[in-house]
Amino acid sequence: MPAENSSAAARPALARVLGLWSLVIYGIVLIQPTAPMSPFGVVSVEARGHVVTAILIGMVAMLFTAFAYGRMAAVYPSAGSAYAYVGKELHPALGYATGWSMLFDYVMNPIICVIICSKLAQNYLPQVPYPLFAVFFAVLFTGLNLRGIKASARTNAVIAIGLGVVLVLFCVACFRYLFGQHLDGAALTRPFYDPATFSWRAVSSGTALAVLTYIGFDGISTLSEEAKNPRRNILLATVIVCLFTGIFGALQVYLAQLVWPDWKSYPSVETAIVYVAGRAGEAIAKGAGAVLFAGLNFALLVANMGSGMGAQLGASRLLYGMGRDDAIPRGFFGKVTAKTHIPANNILLVGGLALLGAFLVDYQLGAEMLNFGAFIAFMGVNLAWFVHYWLRQPEKKVMNLVPPLLGFLICLYLWLSLRTPAKIAGFVWLTTGVLYGAWKTQGFRKPIEFREVAE
Repeated sequence: MPAENSSAAARPALARVLGLWSLVIYGIVLIQPTAPMSPFGVVSVEARGHVVTAILIGMVAMLFTAFAYGRMAAVYPSAGSAYAYVGKELHPALGYATGWSMLFDYVMNPIICVIICSKLAQNYLPQVPYPLFAVFFAVLFTGLNLRGIKASARTNAVIAIGLGVVLVLFCVACFRYLFGQHLDGAALTRPFYDPATFSWRAVSSGTALAVLTYIGFDGISTLSEEAKNPRRNILLATVIVCLFTGIFGALQVYLAQLVWPDWKSYPSVETAIVYVAGRAGEAIAKGAGAVLFAGLNFALLVANMGSGMGAQLGASRLLYGMGRDDAIPRGFFGKVTAKTHIPANNILLVGGLALLGAFLVDYQLGAEMLNFGAFIAFMGVNLAWFVHYWLRQPEKKVMNLVPPLLGFLICLYLWLSLRTPAKIAGFVWLTTGVLYGAWKTQGFRKPIEFREVAE
């Protein structure tokens, strides 16, 4: 026994070095301050001009879910994933379904990044057809990931600072432009509520899409083993990041809607925000509009390239973890190349799916399909909070009854508000995964895991 204790004590472990604000900064960089800009145009059209309202309603839904992640991270500080919380608290089969749904997020993310990068690149070279750019970015993401190229923390910090500078310039340009306009009270409140176009169904559908702005905040919970006082700081950091993203994101889209109030007239719906920047930039100086247009376009291109490559890498690692655990065929998914030590099969597969998806779906449908899986995870974590802290605890507190149920119901409502094509595709994916999992585990009687692997 003493020898075993000595061995355990000598075994290296993760150091708890991350304080509250380190976690907050990590979460903000993970989501990226430009998050609401990419879906701005499609959300504006879907919600009939009520992007601000959609962003803020989405923030409320995500705040409940942020509390849920924080509460569950206190129970399972080494797990940090929705499928772990759901599998441990509810049922392994539900945990498997949650994990399979999360994999849908991982697969869809590179697809929408290829799409948006191609659209942004066309703003520079409109004579180049979209299919060529789609092939270029899918091959670029795959090729760089096959070589094992990985951005350093310093590079990420520089990119984050650069994006912050562009965002500040965008906001300043919008303010300068608006100072020259004669806006009455009705114009100033129209981004929140326009009686001529408001439809609760349209706003709900737009909100279900706008939640894309917040995707990634749950990644903070994966740092539970490296956080100081994780029971307190994981929850606080997750909530603060959601609040910051919602408030700052609402400010961005509010200014954008004031600058370009006619949501039906964007030259390109997918890249509408850069045209807003171009119009606002002209208020600073002659020719500044073109500069700000190009600058924001480039910033979004870089941000989405980073997201696309990171998502493809994450998907390949998740598939590798599942293959290594024999949750999916080990012979294909659980292999790494001897030379580069990377799961090349998975990278190629995800790259091929990204290319195929870029031709089969548009940006809006891809984002909605991504959110299909995300909402399942969010509903699961809220239910896990309810089960652990209300049903299983002898002391019943209202705080552990009302918030998780509200969080679950809001996420359920938004999930149901997704358009029919996204729900059909999501259900096909989910059904396929559950049937395979049931066969693989003899009706879920054998344990099966979705293990995330360190990059």
